[in-house]
Amino acid sequence: MVIFAYLLGSIPTGFVLGYLSGVDVRQAGSGNVGATNVARVVGRRQGLITLLADVAKGFVPVFLSFYLGLYLTIGCVVALAAFLGHLYPVFLRFRGGKGVATALGIFLSLAPMATMVIVFVFAFVAMVSRMVSLASLIAALFAPLALWFFAYPPILVWLSLLIGLLVILRHRENMERLISGAEPRFDL
Repeated sequence: MVIFAYLLGSIPTGFVLGYLSGVDVRQAGSGNVGATNVARVVGRRQGLITLLADVAKGFVPVFLSFYLGLYLTIGCVVALAAFLGHLYPVFLRFRGGKGVATALGIFLSLAPMATMVIVFVFAFVAMVSRMVSLASLIAALFAPLALWFFAYPPILVWLSLLIGLLVILRHRENMERLISGAEPRFDL
């Protein structure tokens, strides 16, 4: 399951959809293979497909691990493998996305109640600021608190903290642009 999760997470949906449209998304816009950049440089439809596929990359292996009756600890390792597959995909020489949509899929499967609150926080920040990166950063910071508040097992809170820190690290360039006021806004 861990190998399956990593390989599934490694499928670069945004890159593939960009390639099929004649665009290397790694060379256009922000250079990211995630849904926001794909929507900006290829089109909204491809961006939406990328978003749904990246969510599925997190959801499917975690859901399957529980369906197969594996322990929560193993499910968390499977979740982390899918997430790391998205961040460091073997198919793109270990240069992948920022992990927000894949994390969403993971936590939809592991902690649905807390995830709905996190999605609400993300959507609110995104609508007010029109900056997906800022909404992603706030959601990453908020996730461990939400899981703790809903009394999910401590291992899930720690997993959300680890994934949240990795999401924040992947947004370093965005944070620099946010601080300098140069972060582009997204027309929601």
